[in-house]
Amino acid sequence: MAVTYKIIDSFGTLSRNEKSGWKKELNLVSWNDGEQKLDIREWSEDHSKMSKGITLTKEEAVALKKALNEINLN
Repeated sequence: MAVTYKIIDSFGTLSRNEKSGWKKELNLVSWNDGEQKLDIREWSEDHSKMSKGITLTKEEAVALKKALNEINLN
């Protein structure tokens, strides 16, 4: 069974792989017509190919945001 996906919204590029040209992006994605989830992974320029990544439910994204706010990155 092939994996299907629809990028619902794009929130930005986190980085770009200079060698491949792929971009690590934060998107809202529906996988296999399922619930929309926040998704972080690298995508080819035309979004036809992707790397392994991470998907987060709304609750997981809220927990991650809270954890990141508590970290001093300076």
